[in-house]
Formats: sequence, structure tokens, C-alpha cells
Amino acid sequence: MAVETLPLPAPPSRRGLTRRAAMAVARKVETFFGGPARARVVVVFGGVLALSSADTATVGASATPLRHALHISNSDLGLLVGVNCVVAAIASLPFGVIADRLRRTTVLGVSILLWGVCMVWSALVNSFEHLLLTRLALGVVTASAGPVIASMLGDWFPSGERGKIYSYVLTGELLGGGIGFAVTGDVSALSWRLSFLLLAIPAFVLARMVFRLPEPVRGGGGQIALGATEIPRQAVAVEEVVDEEVDDAADNVAHDVSRRKGVEPDREQVLDVEPRLMGFFQATRYIMSIRTNVIMIVASALGYFYLTGVQTFGAELVHQQYGINTALANALILVVGIGAVLGVLIGGRLGDSLLHRRFLNGRVFVAAVSAAIAAGAFIPALTTHHPMHALPYLMLAAFGLSAQNPPLNAARLDIMPAPLWGRAEGIRTFLRTAAQALAPLLFGFTSDYVFGGGKAALRWTFLVMLVPLALSALYLFRALRSYPRDVATAAVFHAERR
Repeated sequence: MAVETLPLPAPPSRRGLTRRAAMAVARKVETFFGGPARARVVVVFGGVLALSSADTATVGASATPLRHALHISNSDLGLLVGVNCVVAAIASLPFGVIADRLRRTTVLGVSILLWGVCMVWSALVNSFEHLLLTRLALGVVTASAGPVIASMLGDWFPSGERGKIYSYVLTGELLGGGIGFAVTGDVSALSWRLSFLLLAIPAFVLARMVFRLPEPVRGGGGQIALGATEIPRQAVAVEEVVDEEVDDAADNVAHDVSRRKGVEPDREQVLDVEPRLMGFFQATRYIMSIRTNVIMIVASALGYFYLTGVQTFGAELVHQQYGINTALANALILVVGIGAVLGVLIGGRLGDSLLHRRFLNGRVFVAAVSAAIAAGAFIPALTTHHPMHALPYLMLAAFGLSAQNPPLNAARLDIMPAPLWGRAEGIRTFLRTAAQALAPLLFGFTSDYVFGGGKAALRWTFLVMLVPLALSALYLFRALRSYPRDVATAAVFHAERR
């Protein structure tokens, strides 16, 4: 009797295996970020910031081919980055008002779409003057990101998690800088035009993704719960967003801690008018009257000042200081970026953790210590000529430079009335971006004219520019005295509006 054999199933195709692997990775990413809805927001916003920093880093990493093709100096290179930042700084003020009053997803989506158009335009220019003009246009369309993203994150995520969420989003900013150095920078060795064209592609993709996001419910009524598959399109009940990790979804952890500790608010500083009806100058006066906010803005601006110098001239410095070629210099910068990624991921979580342990100053303390670490670690890194000796110090400096940003961004939302989040971030972006605009010009001018433009010019420039970085740490330690009272003052405003 013949035995009937069943046919063996066909082995999965290579395409099928790839699809399964991609789905498995996507599920792990969603789990890491707290569910599909949260992952969607984090990936989109992280991508927006990545695009911005990749653009800045691409200019720096393309320094040599740009100089040869357009016959420009370090000062001209600094001007390319500087004018972009100046225009972005000015444009961030009206975008702050827009973020508090108009549909934010539409504003951001249109801006990113025009962003991609400007990148294509940059790749087609034939002179330094025309490239400078594209940077001016790019500065306008990129200015929306800071105020709009800060406002939407404040509405979508509860206070106790904002440091962690900002860590994830700001990681995109660092990864974008790494792509600018390592990928488009190497591509620019073949064609600097192609490096700009490569950045236009993700801009159009991101614009489509932003347009598909629902508009957040203002005031935190549409917070995204852990494990949620859809982003809320309307206000949800408090019980729907409370979970084991976050016990203050409808409230604010910092405000709750300040009340339990009996911190006295500044009664004269409590806002007694409707924020949405405040004019621009009235709102600006109030925002800048909050002492901790001013300190954090100054400290953040000084930190970004140095970071922009690194993004613009870092590859050139590594090439001159350690005697390695441009490709290896870009690779070294990428390795250093690992320290920056670790810093931004740890800084936000650590600040949140200390706050949940009732250390009210936890976020500001993490930022102050991180800034001090960055300033100290850069000194030995800049005084050695051996790349392997400098590498651990560079990684530690990058760690400290990035670790301060997530807790600071979260802390700023805790001391500011929610209806002013967009305008407050617009003002902060204006001052921070002004510092970023000044950085390439000052770094380039100091290198060319103060230290003579020689082989050691950039090294001495970076050493001198450590002074403002050290001052940022001192300012943050001063904020430890004013932050608790400003948190308590904001808590009174929110309590009275309930």
C-alpha cells in the first residue's frame, strides 16, 4: 500500500522575511515608546528636529567642497549658517503666537513642505550669494518647529513624562546631526549638491505625516495613554490616561510636589488675565518676568551657542587637531555622537525620576550638573593631539552637552501657564536661535582674524568659547533657588482656572 506524503510548505521568500523582520522591529519600537500612538508622535517630531540639525551639520561637513566650489572662507561658511539662524530667530516670534491660536498640525506641515522646496533650491544654486538667499528662505520655514512642537507635546503628554518624551524627540535632533556629518558629509565629497537633494526627500515624507496627525486638544484634555493605538481627537476622561507609572496625568507632578512641600508662590506674579487674550508685548513682558525662565533661556542659548560651533566647525577641528582625513573626522564625530545620544536619553529620564521622588529641583539639578560636565570635559579633549586620548573626553562632553536639554524643556512647561506655551517657546527659540546665529560668525571670525586662520586657530577658538559654556552651568545652579517658587506660582494659576 502506497504511503501518501504531504507536500512540505514552501520556505518563506526573502521579501516575506524582510517584511516580518520590519514588523517585529516596528512592534518593539512601539512598545519602547509606550504604544503605537505615542510612537507615531515621537517619530514624526523627532524626524522634524532631525531634518533641521542634519541641514546645519551638512553645511559644516560640506565645508571643504563648498569652499572650493564657491570660493568661500570660514567666515563665509559661518555666514551661511548664521543668516539661517537670524531669520529663524525673528520668525519664531510670530510662530509662537500662531502656535497658541491656530491649528498647529497644518502650520507645521506647510512649513516642512516649503522646507523641502528650499532644500531643492539650495542644490541648484551656482553662487555663494544665491546659496545665501536660500538659507534666508530656509530660516523662515524652519522657525515653526520649536514653538509648535513644544505646544503639542505639552498637550499630548502628562507632566511627569515630559522629560522622557523630550529625550526621545531630541534624540532625533542628534541623529540628524550625525546623518549630516557622516552621510551627507561623505556624499558631499562627491557632490555637495546631491547632499542637499538627499535632505529634501525626507522633508516631503515628513510633511505628509504631519498633515495626517490630529490637532491636540489644548489644555491637556487629549493626552495619549500608554498603549494607545490612536491619538485622541477630542478631550478624554482623566481615568483613561492614568496608569501605574504616571499618577498625575490630569495634574502636574511638579505642581503637586510644590504644594506638598508647602512652597510659597509669588502672589504678585500669578497671572490674573486670560492668556489667550493677551497681546504680544503683554505676553512677552509676563513670560520674561519669570526669573527661572530667563535663567534657563540664557543657559540654553549658551549651550546651543557652543553646540552650533561644533556642528559647523567640528569636522574641520578634528581634521586639524588630530591629523586625520575628512572621512575619518566625520566618523569620529559620529562616534562622539553616541555619547550625546546617551546623554539626551538619560538626562530626561533622570530628571523625571528625581521629580517623582519628590525632589522638586530634580530637572534643573540634572541640567546644571550636565552643563558643568560638558565644560570640564572639553578642556582635556582640546589640549591633546591624539584622537584616541581625546575620544573619551569628547564623548563625555557630548553627553553633558545634550543631557541638559530634555529636563530643561520639561521644566519650562512646568513654570509657564499652558495657554502661553507656544509664545514662551517662540521667545526662547528667538533668543536661542540668535545665539546659534552668532556662533558660526564668532567662531569663524575668531578663527580667521583673532588666531590668524592657522592650523591651531580652531583649537584656540574652541577653548576660548568654553567660557560661555561654563557660564551656562553657573546660571543653571542659580535657577535652583528660583525654580520651586515659580513652579508654585504656575500651580496657583492652573488651580484657579479649574
